[in-house]
Amino acid sequence: MGWEAWFTLVTVFIMIVALARNVAGPDAIMMAALTLIMTVGAVSGSAMLPQPHTIVAGFGNEGLITVAVLFVIATGLSQTGAMSMITDPILGRPKSTMGAQIRLMFPVAGLSAFLNNTTIVAMFMPVVTDWCKKTGLSPSKLFIPLSYAAILGGTCTLIGTSTNLVIFGMVRDAVQRGELPPTPIGLFTMSIVAVPVAIIGLCYILLAAPRLLPDRRVQRAGESEARRYTVEMLVEPKSPVDGKTIEQAGLRHLAGVFLAEIDRGGEALVAVGPETVLRGNDRLIFFGIVESVVDLQRIRGLLPATDQVFKLQDPRHNRCLVEAVISKQCPLVGKTIRDGRFRTVYNAAVIAVHRGGEHIVNQKIGDIELHAGDTLLIETHPRFIETYRNTHDFLLVSAVADSQPLRHDRAIISLLILTALVVLVTSGWLSMLNAALLAGGAMVLFRCCSADEARRSIDWRLLMVIGAALGVGAALKTSGAASAIADGMISMAAGRPWVVIAAVFFVTTLFTEIITNNAAAALVFPVAQMAASRLGVDFTPFAVVIMIAASASFATPIGYQTNLMVYNAGGYRFTDYLRIGLPLNVIVMITTVILGTLVWL
Repeated sequence: MGWEAWFTLVTVFIMIVALARNVAGPDAIMMAALTLIMTVGAVSGSAMLPQPHTIVAGFGNEGLITVAVLFVIATGLSQTGAMSMITDPILGRPKSTMGAQIRLMFPVAGLSAFLNNTTIVAMFMPVVTDWCKKTGLSPSKLFIPLSYAAILGGTCTLIGTSTNLVIFGMVRDAVQRGELPPTPIGLFTMSIVAVPVAIIGLCYILLAAPRLLPDRRVQRAGESEARRYTVEMLVEPKSPVDGKTIEQAGLRHLAGVFLAEIDRGGEALVAVGPETVLRGNDRLIFFGIVESVVDLQRIRGLLPATDQVFKLQDPRHNRCLVEAVISKQCPLVGKTIRDGRFRTVYNAAVIAVHRGGEHIVNQKIGDIELHAGDTLLIETHPRFIETYRNTHDFLLVSAVADSQPLRHDRAIISLLILTALVVLVTSGWLSMLNAALLAGGAMVLFRCCSADEARRSIDWRLLMVIGAALGVGAALKTSGAASAIADGMISMAAGRPWVVIAAVFFVTTLFTEIITNNAAAALVFPVAQMAASRLGVDFTPFAVVIMIAASASFATPIGYQTNLMVYNAGGYRFTDYLRIGLPLNVIVMITTVILGTLVWL
C-alpha cells in the first residue's frame, strides 16, 4: 500500500476513536475527517486521493436524497395520524419492555421484507416516540431494536433493501458479460438463509436487550415544577374512542396527565376506572402539564370541549397552542372569558387556565373569571405571538412546541399516497427516489403536511453524516486501502469454500461498519467473484452472503443509515451499538455461513 492508503486508514481510525469517545457530534467528526482527506489530497496533488468533486459527490447520492424525502413522507403520515391508525392495533399497550420489543420488532421485520427498511424506520420513529410518552417506556430500549429489526427484515427478500437490488444488478451485469455462469436470483432466493437469520437475530435482541441496552429516559423539562392545567376534552360521537373503555382508548397511563372526571349529560363520574366505557359527547376533565395537553389534542376522537375553538377564523391545522400570562392592564381582568368575548377580541380560544396552585374545577371555561397573573393556554394562529408579545394585555406570550392539531381528515389520503409509493416501487415502474419524490410532493399538495413542516422534518445532521460517510468510503477505494485489505484477507482462505465465504462475510461487514453498505458490497463483489471462479463453485452463496453481510451492520451507528436515524432519537452513544451489536454481527455471520454452505455447496 502507498502512503495514501496508510494516511486514509489512520484518518478513519482516528475518526472511529473520536466517535467512540463521543468527542463531538457524529456529523462534526465525520465532516472533519472528510475535510482532512480533501485538504491533504489538494496539497499533495496525489491521484490516489479523491478529487473534491468526487469526495463531495456523496451529498448528491440517490440514497441520501431518498432518505431526506422519506422524512417528509413520514411527517405527512404522522401529522394526519395515519400511522397511529396502522400501528395502534399492532403495538397496543404492553406491560413490559420485552413485550413492547416483541410487538415492535416482529411486525417491523415483516414489513421491511417488502418495503424499503429505511422507509419503515422513518415511519415508525414518531410512532415509537409517542408510544414511549404514553407508556413511560425508555426510548433507548426501543430505537436500536427498531433499527436492527428493519435491517434483519430487509435482508429477507430482494426488494427489502437497496443493497440487495444493487448486488442483483451486479450479478446480472456479470452474467451478461460472460464473467459468471447463469446465476438465478429471484425475489425469495435469499429467504432460505435470511429468514432463519432474522428470527435468530430477533430472539438474541430480546434476550440481550435487558442487560446490553441503556436505560435513558428523556425527562420533560421541569415536569415536577411545571404549570398544570385542568383541561376539558370532548369525545367525538362515532369516533375511534366512542364505545371503548378508558384502557382501550389509551387514556389510562398518559405521561404527565390524568383523567380526573367525566361529565356525562350533567352527571359527574369521578374516580373513573379503566373499565369505564366512553360515550359520544362525554366531557373528559384532565389535569396535567402542557406537553401532555398537546398529546391529548393529537388523540383521534378527542376534541377541545369549548366550542370557541371551532369559531376561529384560521383552519385548525394552521393553529398552535400558546401560553399567555394576563397583566393587570388587560381589559378582561375581572370578567369571565365569555363576557369579555376573548375569542372575538384576540381571535383565540382559551383551552385551559392555570392560577398558581389553585385547581379551577367545576367551571366551564367560559365561566372562569380572569385574574391578573393567570396563565392561559390558548389555541390560536401563529401570528398571535408577534401581535401581542409587546402589548400591555399580557406579561408573557410563548408558543408551545409541536402543538399543531393533527389533520385527521387527511389520514386516508396519506395512506393512499403511501400505498401508491409501495406499488410504484415494487412493480419496478419507478425508482425508489422518483416514487419518494412524487409521494413527498403529494403529501404537501394534498395538505397532509405543510411545506414548512416538510422542511423542518428533514434531519440535516443525519444527511451530513451519510454524505460524509460516502466521501470517506470514496477515499478508501481510491487510495487502494480497501482493495489491499480485502485481497489479503480473502487470499488467506483460498482453497476452502466455506472459509472463503466466511472471509467474504467478515470483510463485507467490516467495511459496512466503517463506510456504507452499498460501497462495501461494491468493493467485495469483484473479489468474491474471482474467488468463486477459481474454486469452481456456484456464486449464489457468495451473492447471498454479500447481501446479508452488507446490511448486517449492528456494531456502529455509521455503517447503516437506519442506525444513524435512531442515534439521536434514542439518546445513544457510539459504544451502545458496539455492546449489543458486535455479538449480533458474530451470530449473523456464523448462521449465514453455515446455512449458505449447507444449501448451495
